[in-house]
This record gives sequence, structure tokens and C-alpha cells, in this order.
Amino acid sequence: MQKLIGTGLRAIGAVSPRLGGRLAFGLWRRPLARGQVRDSELDVHTAARVEDLDGVLTYAWGDGARPVLLVHGWRSRASRYAGFITRLLELGYSPVSYDAPGHGDSPGPIVSILGHQRIIQQLEERHGPFEAVIGHSLGVPFALYAVKEGIAAKRLVMVSGVADFGYLADTFCRALGLGPKVNQRLRREIERGYFEGDRTIWDRFSVATGKAPLLVVHNDEDDVVDPEQARVLLLNYGAQAHFHPTTGLGHSRILQDPAVIAEAVAFLQDDQDSDVAEGLDLSA
Repeated sequence: MQKLIGTGLRAIGAVSPRLGGRLAFGLWRRPLARGQVRDSELDVHTAARVEDLDGVLTYAWGDGARPVLLVHGWRSRASRYAGFITRLLELGYSPVSYDAPGHGDSPGPIVSILGHQRIIQQLEERHGPFEAVIGHSLGVPFALYAVKEGIAAKRLVMVSGVADFGYLADTFCRALGLGPKVNQRLRREIERGYFEGDRTIWDRFSVATGKAPLLVVHNDEDDVVDPEQARVLLLNYGAQAHFHPTTGLGHSRILQDPAVIAEAVAFLQDDQDSDVAEGLDLSA
């Protein structure tokens, strides 16, 4: 199906890059599938206190002390953090999460990074300030932008994350074999469709220097978000960023891996600085 769609868009884009970009935007902003609760997640999912926050389903566990916000990615849902939630509860934290609009059990439509910022602000007002924020995949730029704009968090853990906002358009076009002209038209459609024509979004929403200690976790076999994005995140964030490389886990299994969960939670509990960006050669 992807090959067929790519062939059609390439043919249209060759004749009219503008139309090709418009059609690409229609596909780019739709998840096409919703993540379902897995059997392994069911106990954690059903144990949550569920609330409706202006149409967004939110989830909370624990007694409210030491809240930790969990932000999921594209085509995902809050229950994917079941392993994290179990361990955080054991250590006295209170996990908080949400199914993004158009994901999980929350109705649509899809919202932009600014929509996620508003949701996270509302969650902070209800549950925060947060001890920590954990993000995965597309949830990483959503979480880091919210922190940049004032969400309080003592520590951050970002797993398999996108660092360069333009990567979202570039990787979509690359997957469908779309050329630079359609890519540029797609970017214009994104700017107009979500951000009132603001062309600064590609810098504005990319990872910037931060102050809270940040742990970056990425896998060398991630076929969804290029491991190079971890390098970009570390370089852009600055001296407070630390790196935990993994191997053989891919993009999704990394979130359920016991060793990754243990490392991430240990980082949340560690008040001492560790070596910056261990395991990554930033000079290459």
C-alpha cells in the first residue's frame, strides 16, 4: 500500500508539486490506525483513574505524590508505558498520562504540538508540578517543548525521540520517495494547516538548550526514528544531557525493556550529575 501511495503521489507531484504537497499533508496528519490496549497492559490500564479533560482521556495512578508525566508517540497510547508505570508505582511515584486526540480512546481530530502543550499545561495544573517527564518517539518534541514553555520537571527521560522538527516532513517524504519540491510544498501545508503560516516552526519546535537533567535513550536498530536524532538531541540540548545507548530493541520494544526501565527510573532518582553523553562520540 505504501509503495502504491508513493507511486501515485510522485506522479501527481511531478505535474503539480502544490497538489502533491496538499495530498501528502492529508496523509501526513492522519495516524490511520489507533493503538489498542495489549493483554500485557490490561491490568495497568484498568487500574488507572480515568478522567475526561475537554475530550482528552487522561490517566492517573498512585496517591498523587511525586507525579511523573508520560507522553506517548504517534499511533500509540498511554498504556504502552505499563512497564514504566508498574516500576514507578513501586517506588512511590504517581504516573500521569493521556491518550492524545485521535489516539487510543481519545476522539479526534489530531492536534499540533501546541495542542499537546495545552493538554500538558492542564495536566500540570491538575497533578503537578511534575517530578519528571518521560517521552517516547513523537512524544519527545511534544514533551520538551512543553518544558521549554514553562512546565516544571526536575528530570527528563526521552526515549527514541525526534529532535529536529523538520525530520517529520523529511522522513515522511523519504519513505514515499517524494522529491524536494513536494517536500517544500508539504512544509508550507503544515505551516498553514496548523501554525497560521509561521515558517519559523522548524526551528521553534526543534530541541533547544535546556536546564533540567535529561537522559536520552535510543537504539541502534531503530527503523522508525533514525538513531542520528539522538545525536542531534544531545548536541542541541547541552551539558545537562546524558546518553544511554541500547542495541537490538528497535523503536517500540525499547519502551518495554526491563533494563531500559531500570536505567530510566534510576536516573530519576539520581540527584548527582553523571558523565555527559556517555557512549556517544559527539566529535565525529
